[in-house]
Amino acid sequence: MSDTERSKHCIVIGVGAGTGLATVKHFAANGYRVSMIARHAGRLETWEGEIEGTKGYVADIGETEAYCTTLQRIADEQGTPDVIIFNATLATFGTYEEIAIADFERNFRVNTAGFLATAQTLCPAMVENGGGALICTGNTGSMRGKPRFVGWTPTKAAQRMVAEALARDLGPKGVHVGYVIIDAVIDMPFARRRWPDHPDEFFAKPADLASEIYHLAHQPRSAQTFLMELRPFGENW
Repeated sequence: MSDTERSKHCIVIGVGAGTGLATVKHFAANGYRVSMIARHAGRLETWEGEIEGTKGYVADIGETEAYCTTLQRIADEQGTPDVIIFNATLATFGTYEEIAIADFERNFRVNTAGFLATAQTLCPAMVENGGGALICTGNTGSMRGKPRFVGWTPTKAAQRMVAEALARDLGPKGVHVGYVIIDAVIDMPFARRRWPDHPDEFFAKPADLASEIYHLAHQPRSAQTFLMELRPFGENW
């Protein structure tokens, strides 16, 4: 499929080797032009060369003004997106005594303010174009607090609440907002090394997660999901 035949545009924000890259591949395979955002130019260049219909853009979400400029550049070059997948996250681990406030604030700037800035920059044009989907990936950290996750989970909980506020606002205007809680260890090489004795069903496959994210973004308006939870059948919950 040539780029000229790809009429739909998806932006995947926070492309790494797991869920983000699998989502890029899934949307590209289904006829989308996919704009990829990540911090590492070399990886983007590699993926752009491997996946037809994709283009990489380097951005640091923590630098809000420059990040929003990149989003606008993408919209100018590739067109208003039909679908946005916000998959970016920044985490810091430690007890409440160990977390530097500067790190805590930066996590909020990326995970929460970055998500809101994405909506502010791109969603008005999506509404004007007749709608689309804004999907954010999260995890169980958005639902509960644990001691060593205090520097991260509050930012994901706030992100989930921003998503719900956006869903109530943008849904009636045609933009479906969904939040995906991924309650799983994602099947990546580092995870296999850390849990070498765990069975295959312990790990969530990135391609399967991407398929469900795609499905969420394409639900009919008469039956839409805001909060979706995904986990392997072997996950203890």
